[in-house]
Amino acid sequence: MAASKQVATFRLPPLPTIGEIIKLFKLRAVKQLSQNFLLDLRLADKIVRNAGSLKDAHVCEVGPGPGAVTRSILNAGIAELLLVEKDPRFIPGLQMLSDAAPGKVRIVHGDILTYKLAKAFPQHLKKEWEDDPPDIHIIGNLPFSVSTPLIIKWLENVSERNGPFSYGRTQMTLTFQKEVGERLTASTGSRQRSRLSIMSQYLCTVHNCFTIPGQAFIPKPEVDVTIIHFTPLVQPKIEQPFKLVEKVVQSVFQFRRKYCHHGVRILFPEAERLKKAEQMLMLADVDPTLRPTQLSMFHFKNLCNVYRKMCDEDPKLFAYNFREELRENRSKKSNLKRTEDDSSF
Repeated sequence: MAASKQVATFRLPPLPTIGEIIKLFKLRAVKQLSQNFLLDLRLADKIVRNAGSLKDAHVCEVGPGPGAVTRSILNAGIAELLLVEKDPRFIPGLQMLSDAAPGKVRIVHGDILTYKLAKAFPQHLKKEWEDDPPDIHIIGNLPFSVSTPLIIKWLENVSERNGPFSYGRTQMTLTFQKEVGERLTASTGSRQRSRLSIMSQYLCTVHNCFTIPGQAFIPKPEVDVTIIHFTPLVQPKIEQPFKLVEKVVQSVFQFRRKYCHHGVRILFPEAERLKKAEQMLMLADVDPTLRPTQLSMFHFKNLCNVYRKMCDEDPKLFAYNFREELRENRSKKSNLKRTEDDSSF
């Protein structure tokens, strides 16, 4: 009980401001890495509050940079904080924070896209998938360049219940470019509805917390930033393998401004494309003249279930790649033309 009280009342001692840290260690945002520094600690506190209660929780912060959000996390009564930072220039400043919070911080110099989170937390924190989420949180002010591939990677982990989700339904609170945030949370029929909308919402409850204006960051990005909170669902809305769902969704949104039957067609080889696409849409009870943005989660569930049956009947179908066949056909036409040109001499 005493230990819990100690955690709850912990506050960081007075430290240099984030601006002073940036000057002290001569830090400069690297444009190629999409780095933008958040200096306003009130906004950092707001990000952390939107993660939910962090009292006695184990937190992984992704890309802490100069440490604004890190300070807010440490002041939230956490048990332990894991910092994963790719840029070595930020490590000395983060070490200063670690020294100010003895025994609470682990710093890893590494890339979150490859770092293994499956064994990053104590095993006693594990919960059954059907239980409440574990006392584990992932928080990150993500560089725009990695935010989309990273959330797709973690959504696949959610689907397979591995990585950070081997502990249960681990919650995530992450920053995204405002446009990406709108896609993640877009509802059926909205202009922002996209592949990301389906892939995130079939696996998680996705909540748009608030938006931070670009001028709050240094250097100022050209867009605003949105904070999105993810809680994995106990039961996914589409119960098919992640790669299969991803293939169907990507194909449908390949032609987002056209009728959905155009995207469904490219799931099948040219020789049987029209017949198979018509069969799939009919069995899934999907109107072929709906546009991709008009398709509900129920529509995508039916499409994925029907496609799965078709793949089971034809094991080679799932490996079929529309672009590969397109390249092969173009190559054949090019070779045929060269042959015809040669024979004309």
